[in-house]
Amino acid sequence: MTTAPTAGSGTAEPGGGTPRRRAVVVLASIALVALLADLLTKHLALQSLDDRPPVRLLGGAVYLTLTRNSGAAWSIGADHTWVFPLITIGVVGWIAWMALRLRSLPWAVSLGLVLGGALGNLVDRIFRAPGHFVGHVVDMVSLFDPYGRVWPVFNLADSALVSGVVLAVLLELTGRQRDGSRIRKDDGKDAAATPAGTEQRERA
Repeated sequence: MTTAPTAGSGTAEPGGGTPRRRAVVVLASIALVALLADLLTKHLALQSLDDRPPVRLLGGAVYLTLTRNSGAAWSIGADHTWVFPLITIGVVGWIAWMALRLRSLPWAVSLGLVLGGALGNLVDRIFRAPGHFVGHVVDMVSLFDPYGRVWPVFNLADSALVSGVVLAVLLELTGRQRDGSRIRKDDGKDAAATPAGTEQRERA
């Protein structure tokens, strides 16, 4: 005898998924590309934007201006710089744990972006002035204002991190799981459409 699903319940649709090794390779590759691109853009910013006025691009929609941030966005936590490396190390550990059951390429992309962005800023915190684990992050992109008065000045690592988080939210909302399965919400229509005598016939 088969039992009709409960209306409104959620069921997981098993999928073949992606081999774990391939998903982890994609995650690591994206993280590495994001990290190297972030380090390169910061190096170029330090070489070309230091001691010069902001560079206006796209009619003022974007400005390139070199800043060093001891805190998070809007300089939040500027007096507690040492906290951010600890948070980042925790995020890296969480992603490593997630990779143990990772079989989804979209999730690999998301986690790779988050990992690359987190590591990019972690390098600044550890190795840049004024000292280890209290280093200031190099930022260089400002939107609609040359001094970050409309939106906080950010870098490529920040962009990768935010993009990865947004993608993760979209994947959660669409029911995509990290093991390659997908959550499907049943609406009860199948149960309502089942003829009344079906159960008796199956018993017979």
